[in-house]
Amino acid sequence: MKIERLPPVKFSLQPNNHPYLNGAWTPLREEVTVDELDVIDGAIPADLDGVYLRNTENQVHQPLGRYHPFDGDGMIHLIDFKGGKASYRNRFVRTRGFEAEQEADGALWGGLADPAGLAKRPGYCAHGSLKDSSSTDIVVHAGRALSTFYQCGEGYRLNAETLEQEGIEGWTPIDGISAHPKVDEATGELMFFNYSKFAPYLHYGVVDRHNKLVTYIPIPTPGPRLPHDMAFTEHYSILNDLPVFWDEGLLKRNIHAVRMHDGTPSRFAIVPRHGRTEDVRWFEAAPTYVLHWLNAYEEGDEIILDGYFQENPTPEPKRDAPPGFEHMMAYLDQQAFRPKLHRWRFNLKDGTTREAHLDDRIMEFGMFNQRYAGRKYRYVYSTVTEPGWFLFTGFVKTDLETGESTEFHLPRGQYASETPFAPKPDATSEDDGYLISFIIDEAGGGSYCAILDAKRIEDGPICRIALPHKLCSGTHACWADRKFIREGALGAL
Repeated sequence: MKIERLPPVKFSLQPNNHPYLNGAWTPLREEVTVDELDVIDGAIPADLDGVYLRNTENQVHQPLGRYHPFDGDGMIHLIDFKGGKASYRNRFVRTRGFEAEQEADGALWGGLADPAGLAKRPGYCAHGSLKDSSSTDIVVHAGRALSTFYQCGEGYRLNAETLEQEGIEGWTPIDGISAHPKVDEATGELMFFNYSKFAPYLHYGVVDRHNKLVTYIPIPTPGPRLPHDMAFTEHYSILNDLPVFWDEGLLKRNIHAVRMHDGTPSRFAIVPRHGRTEDVRWFEAAPTYVLHWLNAYEEGDEIILDGYFQENPTPEPKRDAPPGFEHMMAYLDQQAFRPKLHRWRFNLKDGTTREAHLDDRIMEFGMFNQRYAGRKYRYVYSTVTEPGWFLFTGFVKTDLETGESTEFHLPRGQYASETPFAPKPDATSEDDGYLISFIIDEAGGGSYCAILDAKRIEDGPICRIALPHKLCSGTHACWADRKFIREGALGAL
């Protein structure tokens, strides 16, 4: 493994005891390129031809305040598969905030857990006092990677095969782009939303396969809301107004305190993909919060939506957490907010909603074969976590037709990343392909890439590939076939 290291960035983070700046969340300082990675065991499938991209929160400077892991600087990790070989590179996302702090030799903004007045400069995004670190999500659209921030940042484009920085996405609206824009591989379109503290509070948009903004409309809500994700079907998009959002009274004092608004239902806005504000239909459902939706599709008069229903969206502080971290640790612990695989059915004919759990296990961060996005699908690949921590320790494959499931759990001290599905070029079934994940081996002090046969995840990795350094944990990832990347780039011309 021959490693090419880039010149180091300025790094001022000091030794500390923060639970999310150590262990599997220890920030990575270096950017590298490796043309050919070493295989630990097994063999890289010769039919894998594309890239796996993962976004991570990777703090560079000493925080001004308490630090929350979602504050960290964005770093994209890429592994490229072709001809039975793999290459790797990682790059910080050069956001405007990142560049400003590099110039200043230190942090300029506080974070999610800090008072708004801590920032040394005006902030970005829906919150208004944060840095746009573009560290939450990563998708591939129109032949380029797009990294986004959960609090509605500017959206940054990178070359999907080299991570060369291409700057701020030109069609970004004034209220930004939330994390979790959705790509319909069948049409090449990208659907997105944003939210803010200013009326009408929520917007929805569509960008076509040529990377042109073709739809952008308000979806008015009664006040500021905090949606995190959206979904789409073949003809509709689904947005949400959930009863977990900033306390209105405290927000007037510029205090961003999230609480459950008892007595307020969950609401879902269903709008034709290229519809207008007056076309929106609202449906009510049981109160909850949902971080991540899976997929949605049309079936007769109904729209079916799957996601992870939180049974306890605002958990009590963890008494066994390190002093000062009780609240943060609770909100990062899936065992505390208890997300369950759940299905909503919205009847377009009579306006009613039906809903129920599909599984009673605690799971989240689900993936599926993106060729079925917006269409009826069968298989879901969810993650399970280390109790008390935001760390993935295994995967559950669920058959939505039979209700059967299989599981794979990592050895103790190893932690996974989100596991996108990579279909085989000649796939004969929905689950004919691979799951790909970066694994942090905290016990061994390194990281590797794992490839699993999606048909038999219980067998564990069919191949493990050594990575050149130990990654810092993070949030979201995606897979893109090389053909999809190249055709998307041509379509954007």
